[in-house]
This record gives sequence, C-alpha cells and structure tokens, in this order.
Amino acid sequence: MAPSENESEHVEELGVKEKNHSKTVQWVLNPPEPPTLWCEFTGSIKAALPSKSRPIWSHVMVFLNGLFPILQWGRNYNLRMFKSDLMAGLTLASLSIPQSIGYAGLARLDPQYGLYTSVVPPLIYAVMGSSREIAIGPVAVISLLLSSMIQKSADPSVDPTSYRKMVFTATFFAGVFQAAFGILRLGFLVDFLSHAAIVGFMGGAAIVIGLQQLKGLLGITHFTNKTDVISVVRAVWVAVHQPWHPHNFLIGCLFLIFILIARFLGRRNKKLFWLPAIAPLLSVVLSTLMVFLTRADNHGVKTVQYVKGGLNPSSASQLEFNGTHVGEAAKIGLIAAVVALTEAVAVGRSFASAKGYHIDGNKEMTAMGFMNITGSLTSCYVATGSFSRSAVNFSAGCKTAVSNIVMAITVFLALQFLTRLLYYTPTTILASIILSALPGLIDIGEAYEIWKVDKQDFLACIGAFFGVLFCSVEIGLLVAVTISFANIILNLLRPRIQMLGRIQGTDIFCSVSQYPVAVKTPGFLITRIDSSFFSFINANFVRDRILSWAVEDHTSENSDEAGQKVQFVIIDMSNVVNIDTSGIAALEDIHKKLVSHGLQLMFANPGWQVIQKLKLSKFIDKIGGDKIFFTVGEAVDACLESKKEFSMC
Repeated sequence: MAPSENESEHVEELGVKEKNHSKTVQWVLNPPEPPTLWCEFTGSIKAALPSKSRPIWSHVMVFLNGLFPILQWGRNYNLRMFKSDLMAGLTLASLSIPQSIGYAGLARLDPQYGLYTSVVPPLIYAVMGSSREIAIGPVAVISLLLSSMIQKSADPSVDPTSYRKMVFTATFFAGVFQAAFGILRLGFLVDFLSHAAIVGFMGGAAIVIGLQQLKGLLGITHFTNKTDVISVVRAVWVAVHQPWHPHNFLIGCLFLIFILIARFLGRRNKKLFWLPAIAPLLSVVLSTLMVFLTRADNHGVKTVQYVKGGLNPSSASQLEFNGTHVGEAAKIGLIAAVVALTEAVAVGRSFASAKGYHIDGNKEMTAMGFMNITGSLTSCYVATGSFSRSAVNFSAGCKTAVSNIVMAITVFLALQFLTRLLYYTPTTILASIILSALPGLIDIGEAYEIWKVDKQDFLACIGAFFGVLFCSVEIGLLVAVTISFANIILNLLRPRIQMLGRIQGTDIFCSVSQYPVAVKTPGFLITRIDSSFFSFINANFVRDRILSWAVEDHTSENSDEAGQKVQFVIIDMSNVVNIDTSGIAALEDIHKKLVSHGLQLMFANPGWQVIQKLKLSKFIDKIGGDKIFFTVGEAVDACLESKKEFSMC
C-alpha cells in the first residue's frame, strides 16, 4: 500500500530534521582542540608583544611606547596644556608638602622621608604611568600599614636605623611584586581584595588613624605602638589623666575647623577649588608664625624642630636581603603592594572614566613597581595614588602627568630652601591635616549600598572594618580575604540547579522559578547547571539534586495518573565552562541510575573544555553521540519525534 501524502510529508520533514541534527551534533562533538592553560598564559604575554613581521626598530619603538606612555602623549603636548598642568602641580604641592610630613610621622619616620616620597616616585610615574589625573606620594593607609607591621620586628623608638632599613627593604619588595604583577599580566591578583573589602578596610583604617592622631593633637609624649582601637583608647585615657598642655589641643582644633570650612566652601563653589588645597599649607605657615612669635614651644607646644633638607640621599646600602627579617620584609612588601595597587588602580580608573579614556591596569602596575623600586633606593617608602590629592589635581584642571613633575620639583625646592622654616611648626597641625583627610576614607553611603545589594559581600566589608579596628591592619585584610573566599567556595559548593520550561510559542527554555510563564514539557525533566566549574567541590550536590528530581518525578503516583511521568532528562550545560574527573564521574552515576529506571539522559550545548574532556574520558562513547544536542529545543524535538515513532510502531 502506497504511503499517503501526509505520511510522505512527515517522512520528508523527519529526514530534514535528522540531517540538521547530525550537522549540529558534529559541531558540538568535533570542535577545534581547546587551548591549554600554558597556551592561554603565553598567549596573553605574546599578545602584548609586537609582531615578528615588523622590523627591529619598529619593535623597539612599540616596546618603548608601551613602557613610557609619555612618548605618545608628549608629541601633542603644548604650552596651553603646560599652563594647566603648572597651576595644578603648584596647587597639588601646596597640599602634598604638609600631608607628606604628616604621613611620615604616621609611618614612624622623620618628616623628610615623607617629602622624599613626594619627589622621586611622582617623577618615575609621570614617564611610565598612563593616568593623567592620579597624584603620587605617601598615603595614610599605607603609612599605617607599614608602621603597624614593621614595628613588630624593629621598634622605631629603640632602634630607628633598623626600622628604617626594614621600611626601605619592604618598599623594594613591594616594587618588585608590583612590577612582576604588571609584566606577567597578573592584575587579577589585586581583585582578591573586593570592592566591599576595600570599603571596610579603609573605614576601619581611617578610624584607627584618627585615634592615632590624638597623640599629636593632645601633645602626648608616651603613646602605644599598637593600632587596635582598644589599645589606643586606653593610651589616650591614661595620657589625659597625666599632666598635659591644652595649647596643643586648642591650636590643632582651631586649624582643623579652618581646613574643614575651606573644604566646605570649595565643594559649594567649584571656582574655589584651590581653597581646600591651599588650606593645609596656609595652616602650617600661620601656626608656625604663631608659635614663633609667641614662643609657645616654651609653654608646652610640641614642634617639628629639625627637618633634614636637600636632595634624596641614596638608601641602596640600607636594603637588607640576608638578615633575619628578610622574609618578614617580603611579606610586608607583598601586602603593601596589593593594597597600594588596589587603591591606585581604583583611583586611576575612576578619574579616567570621568574624562572618557581607559587606563591599562597591567601598565599601571609596572609603573608603580618601578617607581617603588627606585624609591627604595632613594630614601622613599611605598608610594601610591592618593584619592584626595588626585581629586585636587582633577579639580585644578590638570591635562597630563606633568602636574606630578611640577609637584615633585616644587617639593624638592621646599626641601632645598624651606626646611629650616619648619622648626617651629607645631606637630598638632600635622595631626589636624591628617584628621581633615580622613572623612573621605569613611564611605558610609557605599557601605549601606553594599548591604542593600549583597549581604554576603557586606560580611567582607564589615569583617575588614572590625578586623582593622579591634585587631590589626593585616588581620583586617586577612578576615576580608577569608570571607571573600568563603563566599566563592559556598557558591561553588551549592550551585543553582534550575528547572527549565518552554515559553509558549517559542523555542526558548528558561527557569520556571524566574519566569512563571515558562511551562514544563510533559514527560521531560529539563535542568540547567548554573556553575562555571563542575568539579569535585560540587559534583555530589549536582548529582544528588538531579537524581532526586528525576527519580521522584518518575516514581510519583501523581505524575503517573496525570500522564506526566518523566521519560527524558535533559541537562543544559551551556553555563559549564570546565569539568574535572569528579564531575565526569558524577555524570556517569547519573546516567547509570537513570538507565536503571528506564530514563534517557540528554545533554545540551556542553562547553568547549567540557566536550573535549567527555570525549577523552570515553563518556560520549558510553551514552552515544546522538544524546548530545546543540540546544535544549533541539533535544526536546528529537525526543518527541522518537516518542512519536515509537507510538506509531
């Protein structure tokens, strides 16, 4: 009997579908060989290198342009841009000079070392860095970090020489690590300190720094070396019950109020951007004149006294690589390198986005590394980008990194000719300048946003905050990183396994939980693994979840009565980037268990690395290549066709 016209059309349509399915199966089963980890690593490095087809001089120029961005933007530099950079650099210097002296005290170093750090590192960064607005120099957080960690190995009040050597050695290691991160394109390592962790860390550090400044603000002679809030408050409590001179507190508070009012006026009126920038330097000048004219230093007001001037002396001979503390110096250098890079890259990117250009994180790390290596050889400690000074630089209208050069030259001239004038500068003024810069480090609004958006991320924020506040700087960082890793592991341990349904009238399958309009296909259990890595850490969880759904649905009396009993299980693996042997073993267990219950297992769109490993492990041979599909819709249609053929037979 000849087949009817409808049957002929059905056979023809079936043949077309089978032909299309065979094509897509070949695409999925026979992709190109995926790159190995070594190829991906070397490829990222080769991508940064010039092509071999170019002549040698072209290679040299590309290398030099990449290493020294000033060679690129310097070609278009003109007098109009220099005028803007000159004004910005002078404004920046007026803020940098008093801040650098104050931060040196926070780092437990003599005042001149803060000024040294504002001379050499900015010059190196200006020719190697890619940010136009970032202002380089000492910052409060790094100063606190170095002093809190190094004084455990060398007490600056007992042996200042050993302490200084430790600072320079840690700075050298920080530069080496930063340069290595940039050259090897390992910028992702900085991301281990999440944004939330940095917000909490900065807030805790700001409070600790503020409490530390009570020593200068109150004129306290004997103070604790510890940085936790309990020790500092106890030291202040003991000190205020001893004889002390209130003149220090009065002078400090008077000029602190002056600086804060100047900052308020500068924010209210953008034309007065220079006022908050020059206020700290003006405070130093006025307070110094006040002490000199009234001879307040004879009445208990503590002054800076001697500041060594002149060009940065070499500190190469003070680096120690064979002492008992070299390992500790390397550890401190690594922590300082990561924190400094995180702050600098965040500052650079924020201002670059405002100006509409992009900075290369790896180039920034290389520039930071070389400037700190050079700084360690020229009596500088770890320098990085300062948000407050960068904001001043931005507001002052800087055009290029030449503003850093102008600032460095101005600070150098101050070292040459003005250090003698600092003899009568009260230390309480330096404490006031540091205190005035701290509110910018405490971002309560951002912490609240983190709480609203992601409670787990907020744990890292609050962990870093309380770790710094009640323990130490390094403990705070450790707590933040630990909580961040715990969140990652928790998400890997229990990935989301979604049940998928079809949007009516389309070939789109999506989560039935997220989209209630998606309808489950009768007789099918369609799932999706929402994890990029199907591995030993989550293999058992994924296996148990899928099997529990499939077997429970298959043996349920309700599903049998309604004619909805599961016959096909489809696993959408489009989100799975990689798989290990434990993941493959879990898939084998799923397949065996489903077969024992008379169910068929299908896979849709396995990733590049996944399909390669499934082929190498012979798993594809066990289940059959016809069980691999390009899309979920294709898998469902193929199962429905086979079900229809079976029923016709």
